[in-house]
Amino acid sequence: MTHVLANVVFPLDRDPDILPLYADPEIWSTIEGEGVRVSNRAHLGNVLSRTSTRVPAGRRVSLGTYFNAFPASYWQHWTSVRAIRLTVELQGKGTLLVYRSNGAGIHQRIETREVEGASVTDVDLDLTQYTDGGWIWFDVVADDQDVILLGGRWTTEQDPVRGGKASIGITTYNKPDYCVTTLRSLLDAPDVLDYIDRIFVVDQGTERVDAREEYPALASGLGETLQVITQPNLGGSGGFARAMLETLDRPDSDFVQLLDDDVRIDPEALRRSIVFGRYTTVPTLVGGHMFDLLDRPKLHAWAEVVDDHPFMWRNLFQERMPHDFGTQNLRQNPILHLRMDADYNGWWMCLIPKETIQEVGLSLPAFIKWDDAEYCLRAGKAGFPTVSLPGVALWHVSWLGKDDAIDWQAYFHARNRIVAGLLHSRAPLGGTLIRHSRRVDIKHLMMMQYYPTALRSRALRDVLRGPEHMLENLATAMPDARAMGAQFAETVVHKDVGRVLRSRGGRQVYSQVKWREFHSPTGLRLRLFTAISLISHWLHAPKQENIDTPEVEFGKGDANWWRIPRFDSVLVSSADGSGKQVYTRDRARFRSQLIGTFLLHGKLRRRWNVLSAQYRAALPDLVSPEAWRRIFDEAK
Repeated sequence: MTHVLANVVFPLDRDPDILPLYADPEIWSTIEGEGVRVSNRAHLGNVLSRTSTRVPAGRRVSLGTYFNAFPASYWQHWTSVRAIRLTVELQGKGTLLVYRSNGAGIHQRIETREVEGASVTDVDLDLTQYTDGGWIWFDVVADDQDVILLGGRWTTEQDPVRGGKASIGITTYNKPDYCVTTLRSLLDAPDVLDYIDRIFVVDQGTERVDAREEYPALASGLGETLQVITQPNLGGSGGFARAMLETLDRPDSDFVQLLDDDVRIDPEALRRSIVFGRYTTVPTLVGGHMFDLLDRPKLHAWAEVVDDHPFMWRNLFQERMPHDFGTQNLRQNPILHLRMDADYNGWWMCLIPKETIQEVGLSLPAFIKWDDAEYCLRAGKAGFPTVSLPGVALWHVSWLGKDDAIDWQAYFHARNRIVAGLLHSRAPLGGTLIRHSRRVDIKHLMMMQYYPTALRSRALRDVLRGPEHMLENLATAMPDARAMGAQFAETVVHKDVGRVLRSRGGRQVYSQVKWREFHSPTGLRLRLFTAISLISHWLHAPKQENIDTPEVEFGKGDANWWRIPRFDSVLVSSADGSGKQVYTRDRARFRSQLIGTFLLHGKLRRRWNVLSAQYRAALPDLVSPEAWRRIFDEAK
């Protein structure tokens, strides 16, 4: 029996920015290591349907792209599939060229076929030389007339290791428009629905998905496949745990596919993740990559890892992300040809086998932040690896456009990272986690950000109380954190068009003026700078004129911890550009919080081993189906 591993697809929305992810320009050149598009013959007007495109006479189009090249190295490494077939349907006279790459990104042509008229070309390929990395793709070259690519697919005759369908779990909080778009895309993709048992929309907001005017038609089209579940806001953890729990009760579901609400997704990516999950030699979590929803050619998250020192997440190639496919294509970037192994995948898109849930439990009751990383680390210890699979991705608003490190979410960033470290860090006393956490507090204090510092202190106090606090405050930690913001004037985002805030010294610009650029101090300079800044903040009371009117203004990109401490007050743009916030030196708060952070981190260090044992012993109960059933019953 023939099994389709991946279909060649094209975008139907009229967005020229994402076309390079599907069909590549004919000619690229390189200037100082950057790919610069010189001639782009893959125009939107040539896209004829979801599966077909036109190659104009005398032109060449490559399918060596993110969504249409085949990630051979991942299939060789994680599955037992060793023989695949590329099938290409063409109409017209031209040439079909098949290429491969290796882990170093070196290209090699492996097949050339001349075609004419209506043709179906099969190319048999082995997956035996891609241990380190590599893709397989094809180009189409038209002769003196247009050639129509009618369809393409990558298949195998080998049966999957496991069958079964996937349930989809979408957690949403007041973003029904995004959910409706996702549901519509699934309804329009019957080949994807064949792999789906249930679609659980876990609605935790007040703006309901089922209240949208589009919902009745979607519900009618999807039928019993769609199930909307309403519950109080228990965060992403609570929403995804609910989807996991519901999936455990579905005999026809072998997987749950977790999806964020505020995303756009190509349905083919969902199908590919489920198919890959069926073929992996051991049950495997299959993660999707993340493109920027507001800058769609940019890939922000590929393979992510958690460093033991200082127990912090990052991209495997942090310095190479984000990658802009609008300026450098897949074939030009050797890094993207390397097989990258991940420790975890964000729950914007992650397929989890039911066996994993049955063995390691459900999500940690963390509300948000670190629940995905903690779960994948926990699963990995139990023998369930995580694979971030190329060609499986969606678009999501990137963290670069958010202030979540300094708003109410600062509590969860701090608490959940420490809890995950207590559960999974292999380094004595968490390695450098405690020292790094204390440095984060110091940077916030130097920047006059007293609200996130207060939240982080609350997080440490809760961690020190023991693991039972996670169940106690699951539903209350977020509203309590937000309520605390009223005590801090810095939390106000000034948007009043009738009273636009301005500073006395004007805007300070650094990032776009090279001669003024000053990067973070390091080594001895860092120690001296920190000491001088802390002493100054401890001793110096702000001038009244700087309290009345901010001294200077910074754009978000220039508001760094090594620039702001020189001033009594600053005006800083919010990350989304919607307004401005005022940060003012407060000597009393600074002194109190500085002492507090040293005391709390010292206590955490002294109790680390005891706390680690407590949290690890409590973990099975925290993540059990029974515990989550009690949470959901009490939340009704």
